Amino acid sequence: MPDRKVIVPEGMENIYGTYHYAPGIQVGDTLYLSGQVGRDENLNVVEGTEAQYIQAFENVKKVLDAAGASFDDVVELETWFTDSMADLKTFLEVKDRYFTNRYPTWTGFAVKGFSMPGILVEIKCKAVLGLDDA
Repeated sequence: MPDRKVIVPEGMENIYGTYHYAPGIQVGDTLYLSGQVGRDENLNVVEGTEAQYIQAFENVKKVLDAAGASFDDVVELETWFTDSMADLKTFLEVKDRYFTNRYPTWTGFAVKGFSMPGILVEIKCKAVLGLDDA
């Protein structure tokens, strides 16, 4: 039976300790990432659309790195956008800076809002570690 390993990158301890959820859970070779948003380590929402998208992807990267994974290991990507996907072009430009080699499946949603005011996007991923390069 595979082990269940909680992934809490440096700087995200307050999420696990205060809000009682894990940034990532690894079961066997599969890594499940909680939705990441454009907040800094102090849980302050980053200002500016592109900057917030970048911060959300950097938060995803922190979780991947802590598990020994990379964006090449991501097999499924889900994104939620506040109200509409009006800034989809900007999001795609930012996304393509992180997914440069292998592309995941992707589903995007428009939602009314998030748990914190000012959040524009939430990014959730599933990764499988140790995949072949094929």
